Amino acid sequence: MKRYWEIDATRGLMLVLMTITHVPSMLTDPVGQPFGFVSAAEGFVLLSAFVSGLVYSRVGYTRGVAAMREAFWRRALKIYLIQALLLIFLFTVITMVGLKTGQPAVHELLKYYLAQPHEGLLYSLLLVYQPALLDILPLYILFMLLSPWVLVAAFRFGWGRVMAVSAVLWLLAQFNMTPWLYGHVVAILGVPVPYGETGSFDTFAWQFLWFAGLWLGASRSAPDAQPLRFPPWLLIASVVVTLYCLYWRHYGAGGQAPFGDDMDMNTLLFDKWRLAPLRLVNLAAICIVSIRFGPEILARLPRPRALEAMGSASLSVFCAHLVVVLVVLATFGGDHRVRPWWGDVLLLAAVFALLYGVARAVAWLEARTPRPPRGGGRREPVPARQALQP
Repeated sequence: MKRYWEIDATRGLMLVLMTITHVPSMLTDPVGQPFGFVSAAEGFVLLSAFVSGLVYSRVGYTRGVAAMREAFWRRALKIYLIQALLLIFLFTVITMVGLKTGQPAVHELLKYYLAQPHEGLLYSLLLVYQPALLDILPLYILFMLLSPWVLVAAFRFGWGRVMAVSAVLWLLAQFNMTPWLYGHVVAILGVPVPYGETGSFDTFAWQFLWFAGLWLGASRSAPDAQPLRFPPWLLIASVVVTLYCLYWRHYGAGGQAPFGDDMDMNTLLFDKWRLAPLRLVNLAAICIVSIRFGPEILARLPRPRALEAMGSASLSVFCAHLVVVLVVLATFGGDHRVRPWWGDVLLLAAVFALLYGVARAVAWLEARTPRPPRGGGRREPVPARQALQP
């Protein structure tokens, strides 16, 4: 399948922003949420869902639902194995180094595991206990497992109904449905993990972003796909919202907190973990502006090969960035003020050199690995209405 270098470069940019956000340095705060009140996490999840919808729905159209479901599940299994390896690395190497150096950031990261090591290990492998930084891959695994069912339901009943259900779940998440539901599950099953240790991302809120991206990607690979066009009023409104939020973020009194010390308003309207309403509006506006003007802007700029390389190996680079962040926290701690500015420059230069090296190594390995034949040759496309029937 043809790769879109623009998507790879954008994913590479999201990885760069996430790395700067997670590696404690003098750039962590000013570079966080640089385009408004939207972080790199939203962009990365949305792009990953878009690519999944684009790739796997095409598998469904050409090879049928069974092949599509198998492809999703293979990917979910791969991500689960990677998550397990990252957890083992965290609970062994990082724990040992963090305890030896006495870094408060590591103690805070591992407080539940240090208090309950056996339960921590078991429930982390069951994807219930999710230490900070290692809580996004479990989200991917869950959404990958659900995606084939959602794609089939969307084909049978239409994306309107599917996204309506998704929107209702997102809305309920804004009223704390997720912790309420988790409390009832804990009471029934006796799960000992506190809700605060189950990851920062509200699953019922973030599923809306994933399935919206899946919808966009699947719509691009449909046999009757039409170019995306936006009415003038929506485009103008999106430009206004994007520019205003950009100004508000960088010149407002609160910086990354739009309402400053008013935490109730920040949480109600812009909370990241529940994807609060105005955050979604800001994200939608940025997406519309990017889709409309992005190709024209990129055509006038040099092709960002480094970002493209990192984005094309996004899973490997993302995992490498997690390892690097954990090592930095265990050795240097979470306070960048212990280093001079040139120390931050050297640290970030070394980090990005390593991540780029990982991307190049992945590209080299993929180029040397022969692709296995698929069923003895090219398969004829399955008619669309037959392909995605359950």
